[in-house]
Amino acid sequence: MLPPHAPGPRGPDPPPADRPLGPGERRDYERLRRHENMRHRRLRYAATSVLLVLAFVLSPFAVVATWAHSQISDTDRYVQTVAPLAKDPSVQKAVSDRLTTRVVDNVDVNGITDALSNALAKADAPPGIVDKSHLLAGPLKNALTTAVHNVVDKVVTSDQFAELWNDANRRAHAAVVKTLTGEGNSAVQARGDAVVLDIGTVVDKVKQKLVDEGYQKAASIPDVDKTITLFRTDKLDDAQSGMRLLDTVGTWLPVTVIVVAAVAVWAAPSHRIGLMTAAIGIGVMMLVLLVGLVIARRVYLDSVPSDVLPPDAAASIYDTFVRFLRGSTRTVLIAAVITALAGYLYGPGRGARFVRSASARATGATGRAMARSGLRTGATGQWLETHRAWTTGVVIAAAALALFLWTYPTAAIVALALAVAVLVLVVLAILGAASTTANDTHAEPETRKQTS
Repeated sequence: MLPPHAPGPRGPDPPPADRPLGPGERRDYERLRRHENMRHRRLRYAATSVLLVLAFVLSPFAVVATWAHSQISDTDRYVQTVAPLAKDPSVQKAVSDRLTTRVVDNVDVNGITDALSNALAKADAPPGIVDKSHLLAGPLKNALTTAVHNVVDKVVTSDQFAELWNDANRRAHAAVVKTLTGEGNSAVQARGDAVVLDIGTVVDKVKQKLVDEGYQKAASIPDVDKTITLFRTDKLDDAQSGMRLLDTVGTWLPVTVIVVAAVAVWAAPSHRIGLMTAAIGIGVMMLVLLVGLVIARRVYLDSVPSDVLPPDAAASIYDTFVRFLRGSTRTVLIAAVITALAGYLYGPGRGARFVRSASARATGATGRAMARSGLRTGATGQWLETHRAWTTGVVIAAAALALFLWTYPTAAIVALALAVAVLVLVVLAILGAASTTANDTHAEPETRKQTS
């Protein structure tokens, strides 16, 4: 047996880095650590807040820019936008009334009554009849107006008119460029402080129809009368400059908003809260945009004199031109609501826990029933059950990517994407639960006990 070591001189104390911290030092360390964590979280909150505010401010402009760019760059989209105007009753009536007035104004009704008076005088008609013949001017003009209006209305309300309208807009798609950017020359034009609709193709068709019906004066309708004023404002130049800018940024501004919002969610201390905040904020901005469109509609209607364009026709024109913009805004709003709701369902709230628990029980019971009937998924189901979080993320990302790549998603497309994503998640959950049965679940602890 070895002799015990004799006590010798003690060596030097261990270096401070190797010895445990004392109570006072540990308190200082914890205080510094909390301070650093607090500073780090404040920086993340500040960065997230700035990015979210930027995404909120840019989101309405991104929607408007995308709409403006689609109207300028996509001929089919533009034709689809203006096509309903050809069949709108108020617009048809405005066009018919305008053309009828132009035709009748070119007919010298007083000259006709004077010629009738001279003819009656030469025929030795009684002086009372000759003197009263000028009273026929009013009824004659009314009869002429009715007859001409019937012919014009037949043309304007015909399917051929709608076809002419669409063909003319397709051939002259530069109309929207002229309106929004002040460049080009076609049916919709900017003249001075007004935006006018050139209906020259329709006028030519009506003129020919009237001439065929015996109204030779219709051939003298002046070209200057082939326009209808849609909008008049002294801020047209400023509006065109703004639309040119929106057209320029229309291709990348939506992507920028998505990237900024994604970075804000990534930088947030809580990704789920960041996602919900981004969705709620963008949804609120879409509501603001919808309210702005309502206000712009009122401003537009107030700017068009009733003698230039009837209020109902002006309202139809505005609603037709902005209907896709309004639809896109609603689509983004619905997508934002769905995103915020999804973020809540993944949270710790009582309602969210209840929904998750109920869905898990339902899919689990269905999967186990499949397994008991012999439709067991085996290793594949076990993999799906083990990697459920990963597969859920893939499905959600795929649905979001599909909506992003869709050319013009609507609210119905968003609802369809949501339904497909939920259905896929339910099927995956059932397949995962079908990898085992209830008996296997109870037997597994017994097997472990016996092997131990």
